[in-house]
Amino acid sequence: MVVVRPKDGILDPQGDAVRHSLRKLGFDVSSARIGRVVDLELSATDREEAQAQVQRMCSELLANPLIESFEIRFEDE
Repeated sequence: MVVVRPKDGILDPQGDAVRHSLRKLGFDVSSARIGRVVDLELSATDREEAQAQVQRMCSELLANPLIESFEIRFEDE
C-alpha cells in the first residue's frame, strides 16, 4: 500500500474543508490532510525488490515529488 499526501506547507483545500466541517460538527480538529491510498499487488520475489519497484512507481507516476510525499507500507507491517 502507498499513502500519498500533500507535503507540509502545500495548500490542501480539501483538508481545510474537512477540518472546517468537522469543527462545525463539534469535533476539536486542528488539522486535516486529504491524500489517497494506492493498493498494489506485486509479483516481486523478495521485499527489497518490491520496495525498489514501488519506490520507482511513486517517483515516476503515483506521487508528484514537488508537492506530495508518499509512504510505502507492506501488508505484514
